Amino acid sequence: MIAEIRGIGSFVPEKIITNEELAQTVDTTDGWIREHTGIEKRRIIAPGEAASDMAIRAARMALERAQVGPEELDLIITATATPDYSNFPATACLIQHELGAEHSGAFDLAAGCTGFIYGLSVARGMILAGDYRNILVVGTEALSRITNWQDRNTCVLFGDGAGAAVVSANNNQDNRGILQTMLRSEGAGGEHLMRRAGGSRMPFTPGMDPAETFISMNGRRVYGFAVRVCTILINSLLRKANLHLRDIKHIVPHQANERIIQAAAERLSISLDKFYLNIAEYANTSSASIPIALREMEEKDLLHKGDLILTLAFGAGLTYGGLLIRW
Repeated sequence: MIAEIRGIGSFVPEKIITNEELAQTVDTTDGWIREHTGIEKRRIIAPGEAASDMAIRAARMALERAQVGPEELDLIITATATPDYSNFPATACLIQHELGAEHSGAFDLAAGCTGFIYGLSVARGMILAGDYRNILVVGTEALSRITNWQDRNTCVLFGDGAGAAVVSANNNQDNRGILQTMLRSEGAGGEHLMRRAGGSRMPFTPGMDPAETFISMNGRRVYGFAVRVCTILINSLLRKANLHLRDIKHIVPHQANERIIQAAAERLSISLDKFYLNIAEYANTSSASIPIALREMEEKDLLHKGDLILTLAFGAGLTYGGLLIRW
């Protein structure tokens, strides 16, 4: 048995904020943002909507493409750093209700931008154990809700969106599915990318400094971490599978910063053409970035049956992880 991705769905909001618009409110320019990040624009969730609203749209697309009904789902795993509510109820439970997945369990998973990779890995393990047949994995982020739009160091980086995948048991002998996984963390670096307020360490209180409720990031430390672990993930996954880089059709990285991918590619002597990048259009959508990219690749007819795909991500925690997939 193997765990196969049967269907991919995605959703991004209609509203777009361009670099030029940001330059009207903070001390930056379109040229600086493009040069340092590769980002040109980002999508922003509509007023009154939350992470689950985007997730439901992406999930319905994934279910339709997988030809799996909500009643066939055994479990829903939702990776998000921006849940509808603080800690509970789980956003996954809200999604389960709206989809009408009456027989499904549901829980949220917190691994920052690596969340979708973690979710797929957990789904794979549960399917291989024989306990589940159809699992919906969702990555959804309303990062604009926790972004300080007066901080030029962070507000240029993030956008909103959602992606989803239906992962199912495949009893065929074609070996299509998730072949290898790798999950790691470096908790000592957690302070370099965090949202300080809102937990038991620093509860929300009246009069709190608003800056404590927004994303806080040490950009230099996160950049160095990301470049280093990208090379570790690519080398380790290839070694585990006894494969060579030439066997991989596409590398699909978390879309955080184009310079991170460029630096990793240079270290490994890999052509940047090997990597699929769409950060210019959507910015960093955290756990949603990889499924959004995979769905876009399907739309562009870049993914074909039997292709070997390597995905990798890094994020808050600090976490990192990757997957090797036969499409």
